[in-house]
Amino acid sequence: MSSTEVAVSTFLSLTSSGSKQKQGSTAASGADTKPKKKICCACPNTKKLRDECIVEHGEAACTKWIEAHRACLRAEGFNV
Repeated sequence: MSSTEVAVSTFLSLTSSGSKQKQGSTAASGADTKPKKKICCACPNTKKLRDECIVEHGEAACTKWIEAHRACLRAEGFNV
């Protein structure tokens, strides 16, 4: 398994458990859906993987990383 595949697997497992926690805490806090971080500081792991892929392979080849980063941002409360 390559380091990229390990990173994807780790990311997916973290976002799966993280989104469940976020959903529970969001339901408990009511309508408070404002992100707690700036968008530039949210999801540094997926941002790094996305950026490295785009530099090395071009945007067209990195749609899975781009979507993974968007999903992470949505889980953090951003509307992207």
